Amino acid sequence: MHLSSFFVSQRLTMMVNRYEIRAAGADGKPGQLMALAQQKRLAFKEQVTFYSDEERTHPVFSFKARKTIDLASGYDVHDEFGNQIGFFRKDFGRSLLRSTFHLSGPGIEATGQERNVVVAIARRVVDFPFAFHFDFVDASGQPVMSVERQFSVRDRYSVTVPDPRLDFRLAAAMAVGLDALMAR
Repeated sequence: MHLSSFFVSQRLTMMVNRYEIRAAGADGKPGQLMALAQQKRLAFKEQVTFYSDEERTHPVFSFKARKTIDLASGYDVHDEFGNQIGFFRKDFGRSLLRSTFHLSGPGIEATGQERNVVVAIARRVVDFPFAFHFDFVDASGQPVMSVERQFSVRDRYSVTVPDPRLDFRLAAAMAVGLDALMAR
């Protein structure tokens, strides 16, 4: 399933991070709930489960770290039946200056990097909720996905996916993964 535009917003709670993923409505604002993600804080092995409903009764996809220590760990994205639908990982070496991620799925390989090097460096020095943006491109330089953090105290992102090869579940997992992993 492909979704060309959606929004991710974080809900703060005591013991878990929750994310709402909403499709962009006809007016360009958040519309239909597509998934609700939940990440346990302080877990030894990073795992985020996405549910189809507010009550979190029906898991529809998830991602999980391959290793306990996640400096260069990869994250497998699975469908509701446990079948792998993609993979992403942080490029630890290239991320020292600008955070860089690699994204893989059926028929698609992409690399995403922070758009602005000045903001990337400032984020590492100052604890401030900077607006930052990631652009993912394939090997030919064609845009696959972009994630834009809106300037806000609460984490909110707008996501555009111009490449129809990119499954919504993999794009949503990567967008939530950016927020969860950038906080480290």
